[in-house]
Amino acid sequence: MNVRSLGFRTDLALLTASGSVVEDLGTHLVVRTPANPSHFWGNFLLLAEPPALGGEPEVVGAFRTEFPRADHVSIGIDAAELSEESREAFETAGLTVDVAAVLTATSLVPPRDVDAEVRPLSSEEDWESRARLSQALYARADEDTFLTFARGRNEQEKPLVAAGRGQRFGAVVDGRVVSTAAVFRTEDGVARFQSVETHPDHRRRGLAAAVVYAAGTHALEDLAIGTLVIVADDDGEAVRVYHRLGFVESERQLMLEQRSGAWADMEEV
Repeated sequence: MNVRSLGFRTDLALLTASGSVVEDLGTHLVVRTPANPSHFWGNFLLLAEPPALGGEPEVVGAFRTEFPRADHVSIGIDAAELSEESREAFETAGLTVDVAAVLTATSLVPPRDVDAEVRPLSSEEDWESRARLSQALYARADEDTFLTFARGRNEQEKPLVAAGRGQRFGAVVDGRVVSTAAVFRTEDGVARFQSVETHPDHRRRGLAAAVVYAAGTHALEDLAIGTLVIVADDDGEAVRVYHRLGFVESERQLMLEQRSGAWADMEEV
């Protein structure tokens, strides 16, 4: 399967570099992350095309067959659009349809100064603080369940840092990581941002822009990257921050998701 989407192509490059396994079945890919089975977008199906109308429940069933123990359903489609009829069919099957903006930049506009130390994560305490930050973003999250996922995600990123493919930066206030962003090389001249997060108590202070700029500058100057790629909800504050830094939209990324079990009531704040 030839993946056309820049968003999914860079996703897959980072997942395989950090230990995920991709099985190509022609019409779709099965992506597995055995070390972190609760990672929604490390364990998913990627369809080459939207299913024929009426085939949406079959796609959900295929996910259940591949991931019988999962507390989620995650299905990507390597297309920019979904018909209204297909969207309604997936929603009837219990999935939320999310169309994200994939943005690119070849240079960055410096943001305003911030009242925080912005630097790469360098210690186990930094990485644990990053996991705790992630947990703080979800209301009603079960602490043990979420931290297992968040720490597993850290363990996926650390080998990428050690291999010199990129770095995770944090804005540190009073010894705690309160905002963070990472960027990693995915192919020659291209790097992808990962998990830009800011604690709810520290928002609207320019911290997200500061960590994205620091990570992006590292990629452009130290990794010889020519194109930066970042993905965001197309109607949120984050995308406006990225536009101010110099990112422009290049395509859309189509993702469908359902949460159950311990994840069902977790809401991002």
